Amino acid sequence: MQNAFAGGGTFITLPALMLTGMDARAANITSTLALFPAQAATGLTCRKDVSAAAGLSFAQLVWISLVGGVAGAVLLLVTPSDFFARLVPWLVLFATIVFAWGSFFRKPGAEPHLGTRGAGFTQFLISVYGGYFGGGIGFLMLAALSAAGLAVRPAAATKNVLAAVMNASAVAIFIFSPAVHWIQMAISCAGAMIGGIIGGLLLTRINEKALRIVVVMIGAALTIGLFLRAP
Repeated sequence: MQNAFAGGGTFITLPALMLTGMDARAANITSTLALFPAQAATGLTCRKDVSAAAGLSFAQLVWISLVGGVAGAVLLLVTPSDFFARLVPWLVLFATIVFAWGSFFRKPGAEPHLGTRGAGFTQFLISVYGGYFGGGIGFLMLAALSAAGLAVRPAAATKNVLAAVMNASAVAIFIFSPAVHWIQMAISCAGAMIGGIIGGLLLTRINEKALRIVVVMIGAALTIGLFLRAP
């Protein structure tokens, strides 16, 4: 439901999966697989409003996202679990800051203009980060696509589809990883699908600003907790 309303569902699935006994890296991999079906459904719904940007066709943006997502996923798989455990509090802190900035401080149209190369390189970096961790990619892409000249509606639709694309490439790699905890993944996936449907139905009835405040508070609490537990 949180993803449908305001994004940031990783802030709930990551600690929930860690509480079942898995390490941070395994929880991140399992969370990516669990949330992907609902994410793909959102991207499919938005496909008619996607757009090219800064001289890059939508197909080119898709390929950039696929390559970046694969690179990030491979990088995560070769990252030692203890190193990722030390890194994840910083990743959650970064994602929380990005989410808060995008929710309350970002002014549409205030971003610097991105040309073709700048837009492509920025999307690649976001995709690598998305394949590696993923928290905050929605706002990062929304800002980048807006800077590439897209209006809010096509930028949001393109962002949703590209997020599904980069996670699809990560899922294609993670699905073979022994770090996946399949029972927890299946339960989380079922919850994500049900929550996504309910969230979509309630979308116009929820105070989005209040929800974004709650998301930031969850992210801040999770960041503090992870830093306290960090090895």
